[in-house]
Amino acid sequence: MKTIRLSYPLPQDCETVPCSLAIGYFDGVHLGHRRVIQTAIDAAKAQGLHSAVMTFDPHPREVLGQSGYTHYLTPLADKLEQMEKMGVDIAYVMTFDIPFSSVYPEEFIAEVLVPLEARHIVVGFDYTFGYRGKGTAQTLGEHSEGRYTLDIVGPVNRLGEKVSSTVIREYIHHGAVEQARHLLGRPYKIKGTVVHGDKRGRTIGFPTANLALAGPYLIGKNGVYGVRVTLDGQIYHGVMNIGIKPTFALEKKEKSLEVHLFDFDGEIYGNELAVEFLFFLRDEQKFSGVDALVAQIRKDVEMAKRKFASTQY
Repeated sequence: MKTIRLSYPLPQDCETVPCSLAIGYFDGVHLGHRRVIQTAIDAAKAQGLHSAVMTFDPHPREVLGQSGYTHYLTPLADKLEQMEKMGVDIAYVMTFDIPFSSVYPEEFIAEVLVPLEARHIVVGFDYTFGYRGKGTAQTLGEHSEGRYTLDIVGPVNRLGEKVSSTVIREYIHHGAVEQARHLLGRPYKIKGTVVHGDKRGRTIGFPTANLALAGPYLIGKNGVYGVRVTLDGQIYHGVMNIGIKPTFALEKKEKSLEVHLFDFDGEIYGNELAVEFLFFLRDEQKFSGVDALVAQIRKDVEMAKRKFASTQY
């Protein structure tokens, strides 16, 4: 997949090819997003076009000072990775800034979509664009003037509700990572580099890898999770603790992410881990001392191993 950065107005020498273009922010690349993107891919094959996606960076809400989007289900690199796995040919990453937020829907069509040679356009049913979100999916059809064809993809429902980034974010916020997986179509995943911590885990018999996040990921509620970890191409199961370690913390209240890998013993400082959240075990809690903490960690590990053995992930 070729990734092309764009800004408004488009440069005259902008690289273009006739394409079937899916448009959206696509945070999470969840099942609803995937249907939009796959529709564009299928149309590209049917019409002899390149398949393309247009996404935006950063999130419009972040630029416009609206709450809720400083952390992401899929930071840009992860989003592009998911699109590439789907078989998209070209990803256009449009810089979203204040000048671009003032572009009217008709200008976006005439000055961005048409010059990009978008012969077919695919959006979700709730897509909005242009100044103050005045453009809708229907607007794209009203202003096509025969320059492109249009598909509007309806909602995808799972677990009795519409699949959306907002719903998935709420699930993750509350630790409901299994429900989030059903809407994403895969486990929620974060990436980070192993950094030095306080090394207390090793002294109590449960060495942990402390993770420094590789991007502005949305992190769920404090607690212990069953996780699947990819390290140097190898897959491990383990448990991850998210929280402030209240049994030991005094003044320090900074949230940490620590993962204990089952049946693993090695130095991995500086390595990148990809951590998939498979299930939530328990809330973080403060224990009376180290012995009580160690006893609970043993229970956590045993419970997680039983669940891994009994459930297909």
